[in-house]
Amino acid sequence: MDNPAGYLKKHTEALVKDVGVEAAAKICGKSKATLGRYYSDAAEHADRFMPIDTVVALEAAASFPHVTTALAELKGVTVSYDGERRNTRSEGVNSDVVKLAQRFAMLMAEYNQSIDDGVISINEAKRLLRETVAIQQVLLEMKLNLEDPNLPE
Repeated sequence: MDNPAGYLKKHTEALVKDVGVEAAAKICGKSKATLGRYYSDAAEHADRFMPIDTVVALEAAASFPHVTTALAELKGVTVSYDGERRNTRSEGVNSDVVKLAQRFAMLMAEYNQSIDDGVISINEAKRLLRETVAIQQVLLEMKLNLEDPNLPE
C-alpha cells in the first residue's frame, strides 16, 4: 500500500458518515470540525488521526467496523463478524452461494456502468466499494456456515 495514511483517512470518513456527522459528534463528544480533521486529506491535517477510543465508540454505533477493517487489511488480515451481532441469519451455504452470485452480478453491473465512459469517478468508485463490501459480508456469512460444527457431513 503506497499511502496507508490516506487509506485510514478514507475509512475514518466512511465511519463518521455511516454513523452520521451530527450523531458521531454527540457519541464521541467531539466537534464536527474535529471529526472532519481526522479524515481530511489537507496537508495541515496529514498527521491527525482519530483516537482509538473514539473509533471504538463510533464503530459500536456503525453498521460496519470501517477503521478496524482497514487496519486489519493493512496488515493482510481479514475480520469476521460475531454471529450474535448480525442483523439477519443466513439460511445456510446454499443460500449464501445464491446471495454471492447476486451480489457479484450487482458488482459487475456497477462496474460495467462505471467504466462505460472509460473513467471511474469518485462516486462510481464508492458504489463499487459498497458492492465489494457487500460481497465480503456474504463471504463471511458463508465462512461462518462452513465452520458450523452442526454442518451435516
